[in-house]
Amino acid sequence: MGDIVSLAGSVPTGGPYTDGGFRHATLDAALLSRVERYRLQRLRQQMKHHELDAVILFDPINIRYACGVRNMQVYSQRNPARYLYVAADGPVVLFEFSACLHLAANAELLDEVHPARAVMPQYSGPRCAAHTQAFVDDIRGLFERSHTQGQRLGIESAPTGAIEALGQAGFELTDAATVVEGAKSIKSVDELALIHRSVTLTEAAMTRMEAAIRPGMSENELWSIFNQHVLATGGEYAETRLLSSGARTNPWFQECSDKVIAPGELVAFDTDIVGCFGYYTDFSRTFHVPGAGAPNAEQKALYRMAADQLERNIALLRPGMSFRDYSQQAWPIPDGYRENRYLDIVHGCGMTGEWPLIAHDMDWDEVGYDGAIEPGMTLCVEAYIGHRDGTEGVKLEEQVLITEDGIERLSTYGYSDTLMAE
Repeated sequence: MGDIVSLAGSVPTGGPYTDGGFRHATLDAALLSRVERYRLQRLRQQMKHHELDAVILFDPINIRYACGVRNMQVYSQRNPARYLYVAADGPVVLFEFSACLHLAANAELLDEVHPARAVMPQYSGPRCAAHTQAFVDDIRGLFERSHTQGQRLGIESAPTGAIEALGQAGFELTDAATVVEGAKSIKSVDELALIHRSVTLTEAAMTRMEAAIRPGMSENELWSIFNQHVLATGGEYAETRLLSSGARTNPWFQECSDKVIAPGELVAFDTDIVGCFGYYTDFSRTFHVPGAGAPNAEQKALYRMAADQLERNIALLRPGMSFRDYSQQAWPIPDGYRENRYLDIVHGCGMTGEWPLIAHDMDWDEVGYDGAIEPGMTLCVEAYIGHRDGTEGVKLEEQVLITEDGIERLSTYGYSDTLMAE
C-alpha cells in the first residue's frame, strides 16, 4: 500500500470553489444524493489507484462516508458490530447490526443488506470462530460476484480474528484507512453546503454558550449549554470534552470538569462536534470570564500571540504548496511556549478529523510527511499559546476551505473584543 494521496480532480467536484455558492445551496434530497454518489466515486477512484479489488470498512464514519447509512455511530466505534463491503467494480453490501436492517431500507447506493456476522468475541464467545469463518465465506462469495480476478482486499478496524482468517483464506490484505483518508480529503461543492450548515449550527451553539458564561457555574454546566443547542438543532455528538478554565487551560487537553469557573479567568473551548449531516465542525475560541474587571496584561498578551499564530498560518495557506514548505514557513513558536505547543499546525476536517496532518517543523523528523495542499481540502488551522511556567493558555482554531486561488474561512466566529483590546 502506498502513501495517502488526494487524487484531486479524479472525480468532478461541481466547482469552482471560489464563488462561495455552497453557502446558498438548497439542502434537498437531490443534493444529499449527489453527495453520497460523489463520496462513493471518490472511494472507488482511490481503490483503483491503489489496485484494490474491494474494501471492508468497520469504522462507522467510513461506512457512512461510503454508503450514507448511520447507525449507533459512537457504539460502533468500539464494537465491530457492522461492516460494509465495497467492490471496485461490483456490489456495495452492508452487513448491518442485528435487528437494524430496516435502517438501510432507503439507501440508494446499497445493492444488498444482510445481518452482520457475530465476529466480536464478547458477543459470540466460543462460537466466534464459526461466525468468523462464515464472515470469510461471505466475503469470498462477494469476490466471486465482483468483476475481479484478484484477491487484493483493504480492511480497517476489524477484529484481529477476522483479519487473521481472511489472510489464512488467501486474501492479500492491506490497510483500507489509507484509501478512505485519501478519498475524504477533497470535498465536492455539495459537501461544502452540508459542512457550511454544520458550522452555522455550531456557531449558534457557541454564541449561546458564550452569552451564558458567568462566575460560579461549573465547566460541565457551561459545556452542557453548547451541547443542548447542538442536539436541539440537528447536531449529533461531541468527540472530545475540551472546555477548561483558569489554570486548567495550560497545558491544553485537560477535559471539561466540575471545576467552578471564577471571575476574571480564561475559558478555552474546542468545538470538536459532529454536527448535522454527520459533518465535523472544529474551531476554537477563548473567552474572558466577567466579574473582575478587564483582562490582565498576561491574558491579553497570550491571546494576541495565539491570534498572530493563527492569522499568520492561515495567510500562508495556498493551493499547490507542499506540506514541508508550509511547516518550515509557519509562525515560529517563541522560546518558553514550545513545550506546550499543539500537536500539529493544520489537520484535515470532514466527517471527523482527517488527513492531512501537517506537523511542526521541530517535529518533522519524527512524524512529518509531505504532500500538497489542494483545492477542495477543508483544513483546521490550530493555535495554542501557553508558557511552560505560566498559569493560563489560549486556544484558537479556524476551519477553512482551500480554493483555486487561496482560502475561504468556513468558521467566522469573531475574536474576543476584551482580550484583543489595547
